[in-house]
Amino acid sequence: MVRKVIFRIFVYTFLSVAAFLSVFPLFWMAVSATNMNVDIIRGTLLPGTYLLENLRKLSEYTDLGRAFLNSARNAVLLTVLSVLLCSLAGYGFEVFNSKAKDRFMAFLLLAMMVPFAATMIPLFQMMAEMSLLNTAVAFMLPLISTPFYIMLFRQSARSFPYEMVEAARIDGLSEVGIFFRMFMPTMKSTYAAAITIVFLNAWNQYLWPRVILMSSESITMPLLIGNLTDGYLTDNGIVMLAVLIASIPTIVIFFFLQRYFAEGVLGTVK
Repeated sequence: MVRKVIFRIFVYTFLSVAAFLSVFPLFWMAVSATNMNVDIIRGTLLPGTYLLENLRKLSEYTDLGRAFLNSARNAVLLTVLSVLLCSLAGYGFEVFNSKAKDRFMAFLLLAMMVPFAATMIPLFQMMAEMSLLNTAVAFMLPLISTPFYIMLFRQSARSFPYEMVEAARIDGLSEVGIFFRMFMPTMKSTYAAAITIVFLNAWNQYLWPRVILMSSESITMPLLIGNLTDGYLTDNGIVMLAVLIASIPTIVIFFFLQRYFAEGVLGTVK
């Protein structure tokens, strides 16, 4: 009995410390957004009264609205197209019989081993030749379909009863109808997990937009935050406020989809 109590105390203490370490950066970011640069450097942990002033400076020095809208547009469009195309590919890899599909899937998985930095220069040259620089299309094309997302949906499609597909085909339902009317509603947890991952990845993209988006009209939130830290003197209050604003969409998406996200990931692993 005493050992169980001691073990439980140890577990709760460990979990409390881990939770504190996980939440503290968010708390520090929110508090710093309300303080002056001097107070942040001093390490204050109390909320200040400088939030509106930091917001005024941020809006004055940067095009915050344009950057936020650009990030939202890019992330939403990329999420919708990526989830749709990758789910179609994953469903096709699992449902349709072909001797070459496993070999092609293995080739796609090998492509995951190639770092993005190795393909970035050829991709830039391709976008330049197609006159797509500084466009949302150039931002989305290299990211719209990845082997990881295809594999995610293929693994989920393995739990989809193939008897339902055969029965639907006998009833005269088209392959497109089977996918949209049967597969998608059944795999909503996997879709929620994929939407969360794709949106977070698209919203937080920095390296590729830094290369491909070179005008102020196409700036995104990560690029805006990076520009705030490029000077000789950084105003940490403004930077923390920009990071806080940039974190809101991802927090909201994960908050609403967290239950389905966990179910989708666990279902895929099984």
